Amino acid sequence: MIDFFDVTRRYGTKTAVSHLDLHIPAAQLFAFLGPNGAGKTTSIRMLVGLLRPSEGQVCVCGYDTVKQSREAARQVGYVPDQPFLYDKLSGREFLEFVGRLRGLPANVLRDRIEREAARFELSGFLDEWTESYSHGMRQRVVFASAVLHDPPVLVVDEPMVGLDPKNARLAKDLLRERVAQGGVVFMSTHTLSIAEEIGDRIGIIHQGKLIFFGSVTELRALKEGDHRSLEQIFLELTNGDGEAISSNGTVSAVTNGDLGRESATHQAPVGGA
Repeated sequence: MIDFFDVTRRYGTKTAVSHLDLHIPAAQLFAFLGPNGAGKTTSIRMLVGLLRPSEGQVCVCGYDTVKQSREAARQVGYVPDQPFLYDKLSGREFLEFVGRLRGLPANVLRDRIEREAARFELSGFLDEWTESYSHGMRQRVVFASAVLHDPPVLVVDEPMVGLDPKNARLAKDLLRERVAQGGVVFMSTHTLSIAEEIGDRIGIIHQGKLIFFGSVTELRALKEGDHRSLEQIFLELTNGDGEAISSNGTVSAVTNGDLGRESATHQAPVGGA
């Protein structure tokens, strides 16, 4: 359902993402990890159509995000790392605005807003101006707006920031629910425990290159001793020059295609477009 085909993105002379080759099939929650500046946000912006690749192709449910941008956008719900709302709209007005942009009929939109208001416990403040909202309240409304049109692909960037434990659990349950229904969640996070808890596959990007793709178990197998935490292994992997670590613990230069597309194809059932 999500495909990066040898994707590179440059800003002038700086290469932010280098030859990213990745496939995420249906019914998968993919956790995208990497240090600050590694290329996570650039990859996400290309996925949701906010940036164009300098080279390569990004597809969502079979639609090219550049050549078929409108069709690709319909397949995606997006929760950015900084929740943006229009301050002089109420939460309800914002959801109505998003729903109309998504082409939802008035009666469907009304029911969807009530559904998400109940799910995210928005009713107590939904009719207040969003300028009065806390960060956590804003995050909950943005989550609700992202799933109004029931997209098959949900892209979330640092989804738990600003959420209290109760709402963080609600968000986790929502992400797993989307996957259980056959959708795809592409989640960027710095919170390694969340990736370990709910991720089906983990990708680690470093200096613009994908250096690992696989399950938590496979990540731990790169180093002897399963007692190591994901944080310890992550720090070891990203402490070098962006080279991959082989299963015997030695450093080896591996292409993104070897780590991403082939791993995804052989280790997980492929579904969707």
